[in-house]
Amino acid sequence: MATIPTLANPHSTDSIACQLLDLPIPSTLDLFELTDCCCAFVNVLLETHDKAERLALCGRLAFTLDELKNRCDADLPPHLVERLSTGLPAQSCIPDCWQDTAMLVGYAQALNQALLSQTLASAVSQELAGLLHDLVYLLADFIREPYLQH
Repeated sequence: MATIPTLANPHSTDSIACQLLDLPIPSTLDLFELTDCCCAFVNVLLETHDKAERLALCGRLAFTLDELKNRCDADLPPHLVERLSTGLPAQSCIPDCWQDTAMLVGYAQALNQALLSQTLASAVSQELAGLLHDLVYLLADFIREPYLQH
């Protein structure tokens, strides 16, 4: 399960969304850290009903998903390879037909873009936000799945 980035000042009177939106997304984040950021954004997105905050969260999520997609085909740093390498085959959380990380990120980007368009009925927007949440968590779990080292 993905972890949620720690807020700088959890006792602040600012909303969690505002605190999360103020957190930097450095270019040095690894794949796991980027998925943690995505998970944090979709968690707060589900709980936020303020239209401006939802739009800002979707914007930050769009940036983070772009970063994630750009790194999907890059070689993993040794510390992540070590964490993912195993001698035992693992049952994937994703069906075989979805075993492409870039494709899953693309699906998440499309859902996020639909939310950013602000052209959907409120109920549809909320349902798509829930679907986006679940997809991002599946993606985070999939990225962290151990694999057989050849």
